[in-house]
Amino acid sequence: MDKDIKILSIESSCDETAAAVTVNGREVLSNIIYSQIVFHEEYGGVVPEIASRKHIEKINQVIDRALKEAGSTLDDIDAIAVTYGPGLVGALLVGVSAAKAIAFAKNIPLVGVHHIEGHICANFIENRELEPPFICLVASGGHSHLVSVKDYGVYEIIGRTRDDAAGEAFDKVARAIGLGYPGGPKIDKAAREGDPDSIVFPRAKVEGSEYDFSFSGLKSAVLNYLNQAEMKGETVNTANVAASFQKAVVDVLVEHSINAVKMCGSKKFAIAGGVASNTALRTELERRCDMEGIEFYRPSPVYCTDNAAMIGTAGYYEFIKGARSGYDLNAVPALELGKR
Repeated sequence: MDKDIKILSIESSCDETAAAVTVNGREVLSNIIYSQIVFHEEYGGVVPEIASRKHIEKINQVIDRALKEAGSTLDDIDAIAVTYGPGLVGALLVGVSAAKAIAFAKNIPLVGVHHIEGHICANFIENRELEPPFICLVASGGHSHLVSVKDYGVYEIIGRTRDDAAGEAFDKVARAIGLGYPGGPKIDKAAREGDPDSIVFPRAKVEGSEYDFSFSGLKSAVLNYLNQAEMKGETVNTANVAASFQKAVVDVLVEHSINAVKMCGSKKFAIAGGVASNTALRTELERRCDMEGIEFYRPSPVYCTDNAAMIGTAGYYEFIKGARSGYDLNAVPALELGKR
């Protein structure tokens, strides 16, 4: 396209209320995130009803702030991009409703965006040279996917979790060892003080599906270790448990990812999602990619967790391909990648 495309994007799939203004999919003018963590901490995880109510309270303020920080008004916006799945249905509905209302009131094109596609596209924001095809590991609280990115908006899932996602396992183990919520950053921090080789936890493989993941057995192994220590009256070294658990997760994610890159004959690999901000995972992937001669891309931590800038980037590539959503756009909590 000859003219710059400015997109207002909205993300509300879980417990962050976010809005952003982006230009041509790669330039971020604003990226506002309102986190609800403080409201969910005491429950050890996200409470859907609370999340939905907080989105309703904050969505308009967040959108207004995103526009103001970008030095823009709705008259400057060429399209509205919004996450419509997957995620918590009530939370998604708040963002979708706000986006449809703005699109209708201002007669602006509406583009529904897949949440995982947004995470993948976060890599384009800071890596201007990155173009498909490449392999991407998406690891978050709800998803653990290995994706072949064949082109903008064209994806093939080559591996996925069979049970718990990596981020979900982090949250459950963090709660079990008394670190609280959110589990990912708290285990990451505690693990730096522990010995990752002090406890041998299992690395699961899925028979017949070498790129799929399974973390439920690992989670159970940690719980069994804690229960046995309690029955024997032994003191548990929280840092050692955190470090050993984290190493087990990282080993599996790295091994599957590198094998998938080799299998596909790719020389480019990217990571995305909340778990992609884990320092041990980033360090080990960087080391292995360097050994194998693979170009390694990773977003800054702010673009790993849920944010609206990534939705604006994904929305831009859908928009220039001609994708448009009607006012009947609805939340789809179990939306599959590649489906519209």
